[in-house]
Amino acid sequence: MTLAPAARIRGRLRVPGDKSISHRYAIVAALAEGRSSFEHFAPGADCHSTLSCLRQLGVDVKSDASGTVTIEGRGLGSFHRPAEALDAGNSGTTLRLLMGGVAGHRFSCRLVGDSSLSRRPMRRVIEPIEQMGARIEATDGHAPLTVHGAQLHGVTYHQRVASAQVKSAVLLAGLHAEGVTSVVEPAATRGHTERALLAFGGDATTRGLIVSVAGGQHLGARILAVPGDFSSAAFWLVAAAALPESSIEIEDVGLNPTRTGLLEVLRRFGARVHVEVTTTEGHEPRGIVRVEHDRSGAVTIAPEEVPGLIDELPAIAALAAHGGEVTVTGAAELRVKESDRIAVLVAGFRALGIAADERVDGFVVGGARRGGARSERPSGGRADARGDHRMAMAFAIAALAARQPSTIDGADAVVISYPGFFETLDRLIT
Repeated sequence: MTLAPAARIRGRLRVPGDKSISHRYAIVAALAEGRSSFEHFAPGADCHSTLSCLRQLGVDVKSDASGTVTIEGRGLGSFHRPAEALDAGNSGTTLRLLMGGVAGHRFSCRLVGDSSLSRRPMRRVIEPIEQMGARIEATDGHAPLTVHGAQLHGVTYHQRVASAQVKSAVLLAGLHAEGVTSVVEPAATRGHTERALLAFGGDATTRGLIVSVAGGQHLGARILAVPGDFSSAAFWLVAAAALPESSIEIEDVGLNPTRTGLLEVLRRFGARVHVEVTTTEGHEPRGIVRVEHDRSGAVTIAPEEVPGLIDELPAIAALAAHGGEVTVTGAAELRVKESDRIAVLVAGFRALGIAADERVDGFVVGGARRGGARSERPSGGRADARGDHRMAMAFAIAALAARQPSTIDGADAVVISYPGFFETLDRLIT
């Protein structure tokens, strides 16, 4: 994909359905009883991997052209043994959550993924699930892996690394366990699984950093609309904050407080930010976010902020391409995402003519500003997204600041979460 520089972006839009919520609604609906329906379900490849795996587990799943997904729930413990391996594709959420979802079933289930997913760490899920009574065979702690289901018992698991996916896998396994299962987090992570369980009539209690579920709950079907994906909206909000005379308004976007840390970062950068919660559905608040450019500054992301910003950090880095500086520490988790996001981000920004330095647990990106004085715009160039959807979108936003057109290799990776990203970008540029 080759992109021309842009003076500004303006517009009002709705982003695709939230990827994190769509995964969880689909899996919880499959474990519930009755027919659930979800409007504005996330259209990307990752969530379709989850739907495909559920079909293999005997769940009746239908999708229509409007983006509505209908799921006939089977109830707890009622998945069928799949005839073939469940293929999670590039989706870590699919693989990790289903490890927990199938662990309480008395059959063996093989789970696989693409080459990128097969490099991501799975011991952090294997450990608690095995403590609960299942047995998991893995390839040196990675996929492909086989879950040998069993009667589970509740545990209290202390996470060493803050991860919403690991927490969710343990909670889903806990639904099938005897007694109560609790996860103790080192830092708060996104709470979509807990809210989904509440939305489907279940019970999940949160006390500080401890989240607990009781086994054997009854979950009922629901009809819900998925809010817009805040992590997808992040790229447009960053572009509006960074480009002079820019203004973007996102409607019907998810405003779960465990996801919206970016808004405070943009305020610190110097943008004008307006937020209005218009409704709450399925225990998920949603509403309108408007961001306008005001000035460019420096932003430092501290380690304690990282768990709440982990998916938005590539977008945040793009602020620096337009005249600011971004420093991130405590984000070693970025190295085990769809790519090594620290190494790929720094290499890509340098290729676009943007100053960037790699750190063991983060990065420093300083685009067009040196010592408080504005220098020339980045030259532009050719950046490789390495098959990572968030890298492709971050490079696209950064490229708007360049003096000449830039090319992003691997830009088609945006289909993982935001299939219409480049068409929307073209519409917003003025």
